Amino acid sequence: MSVIKVDPQTDLLWRELTNSYKSDVFHSPEWIRALSKTYDLDIQALILCGDKGVPVAGLPYCTIDDAVAPRIISLPFSDFCDPLVKNLDEWSCLIDRLLFDQCQIKLRCVHNDVPLSDTRFSPFGRGKWHSIDLEQNLDTIWDNVHSSAKRAIRKAQQSGITVRIAENKNELRSFFELHLGIRKYKYRLLAQPYCFFENLWDNFIEHQNGALTLATLEDRIISGVFFLEWKDGLYYKINASDPAYVSNRPNDLVIWEGIKYGKSKGLKFFDFGISDWEQEGLVRYKRKYATKEKTISFLQYKPPNWKGSYQEQPLRQQLPHLTDLFTNASVPDNITERAGEILYRFFT
Repeated sequence: MSVIKVDPQTDLLWRELTNSYKSDVFHSPEWIRALSKTYDLDIQALILCGDKGVPVAGLPYCTIDDAVAPRIISLPFSDFCDPLVKNLDEWSCLIDRLLFDQCQIKLRCVHNDVPLSDTRFSPFGRGKWHSIDLEQNLDTIWDNVHSSAKRAIRKAQQSGITVRIAENKNELRSFFELHLGIRKYKYRLLAQPYCFFENLWDNFIEHQNGALTLATLEDRIISGVFFLEWKDGLYYKINASDPAYVSNRPNDLVIWEGIKYGKSKGLKFFDFGISDWEQEGLVRYKRKYATKEKTISFLQYKPPNWKGSYQEQPLRQQLPHLTDLFTNASVPDNITERAGEILYRFFT
């Protein structure tokens, strides 16, 4: 066995490994390329090779050394990113290379429990993950949808709402402005930079590996979801909606049309993405559709006597205050957008 370091954006061995393994969209070269280009990240991957150089295991990671503190993350801004390993021996071969750097390491796992048995790592958070089985026929999926969600879908249809797929970046921009607004005015949070949306469009939508679905009412975009496709899955990645039309229930119709879209593409599952553990309302909402639920485990390693950098705690403490400042309703939206471009990279 040998361990090599590669660029997962371009390396053929990484592509071979992700194609042969139970991998997710967050392992894909397309996702990694979008992250790297948006945030100027140096994302690498370690690959464990067996006989004749065949890849048998892998771990993508990003080393960040900024104003917060030096740290290694697998991977930034990803719902989860399980190591592609089958057992503790493969895991150790890969992770020991990173532990040698004596740096803080963070990862999120949902489908692979191997890292949870590594006592060098400790939990520091958790999230909820939901998915829908698309291998069932559409009638069965509909029967499994909660009655309240069915009523919402019918109400949206009766209100005259229609769902279509975005065709150009002008519509992408309109979707982003909805997303920026809901993040700012409802949740008091910054949005990721618009260039991230563009990079996802360029790496997925332009290659017919996803769709931006938009709910419209009288030609006005009132809701939407950015879906990404990877292998046999459809991933619900980013949503947006106009609060003025929430009573028309467009979001439920967008989800249902997304399910139908996934079925039409012959995909096997609908990944509903991460929900914060404390977001009980969002978890209940996803349960109305989901057929599977798991816990996403947040794990971290801190070297012995780790104290971080002298500026880590002050900056971590200031980020919530800066977020409150730039999401105040009195701040123009273009300034809030610019703040997201500058500050979002530190939320890792």
